[in-house]
Amino acid sequence: MPVDSVRAGLFQGPLTSSDAFASVEFNLDAIASAAQEAAASGARILVTPEMSATGYDIGELVLQRAEPADGPIFDSVAEIARNADIAVVYGYPERVGRDIYNSVQAVGRDGRSLANYRKTHLFGAFDRGHYTAGDTLVVGFDLEGLRCGLLICYDVEFPEAVRAHADAGTQWLIVPTGLMMPFGHIAQHVVPARAYESQMYLTYVNRCGAETELTYCGLSCAISPDGRELARASDGRELLFADISAGSLAHSRSVNTHLDDRRLDLYSDLHTSRENRR
Repeated sequence: MPVDSVRAGLFQGPLTSSDAFASVEFNLDAIASAAQEAAASGARILVTPEMSATGYDIGELVLQRAEPADGPIFDSVAEIARNADIAVVYGYPERVGRDIYNSVQAVGRDGRSLANYRKTHLFGAFDRGHYTAGDTLVVGFDLEGLRCGLLICYDVEFPEAVRAHADAGTQWLIVPTGLMMPFGHIAQHVVPARAYESQMYLTYVNRCGAETELTYCGLSCAISPDGRELARASDGRELLFADISAGSLAHSRSVNTHLDDRRLDLYSDLHTSRENRR
C-alpha cells in the first residue's frame, strides 16, 4: 500500500431475498460485521450500498423506515464506527418534514457525521414515487488528507455531475448504488469512463440479491483515475478492498490532462444555446 494512501473497504451486501424484506436490525448487523472485518484488514473507511440500512425496493416500508439524519439509524451506525474505529458510509431514507430523500451519510471514526447527501437524479417510478430530489449536487468531506465526494447510483450516469465534483476538488468519488439487471454495463463500462474522464478515484458499491421484482447486478468496483480496475466483485456478498492514493492521483492528472485541456470558452456557449431553446 502506498504511504500516502487510504485503504477502503467496499461492502457488497447484505445478500437479500425477494421472499422477505430484511429488517433494519439485520442490515445494521451486516454493516457492523463488515466494519469489523474491514478495520481488521487495515481499512479506514467502509462504504456500503444505496439504502444499505433499510433496503431499497421495499414498497411502502420506506415510509415506516424513513427518519431524520440524526435518527436511530444514525445512532447505530455511529456506534458501529466508534466500536470498529472506522468511518462508515451508509444509505437510508431521510425524512425532512413531509419530504423523504434517498440519502447517504458518512460517519467518522469518532461517530460524528462528516457529510449527508440527497440523491439529485431520481431513477424510475419507484424513486420518483417515494422520494424528493435533492438540490445540492456537490457534497463532500475530508478523510485523512483526501477530498471525498458523494453521489448515489443514477447520479453517476450524468457526466456533468461527476465533472462538477472534479471542478470542486473531489479526489475520490464514493457512489453507493442499487444497480439492477439488466444494467450491468453501467458498472462495467460507464463507471470506469467517469473515473478516467474526470481524473478521480471512483468506488461504486452495489447491492446484491433481490428485492420485490429487482435482481441486483453486484459488480461493485474501485476504479483508479487512469481507468484501471483496482477491485471488482461478482454478483454475491463480498467485501472488497482498494487503496486510494493522492500521489497516484496527482501522477495520473499530470499524464492525462483532460481537465486542464478543456475548452470552457466553447462549452459555455453550448449551455447558453440550450437555455435559449427552452
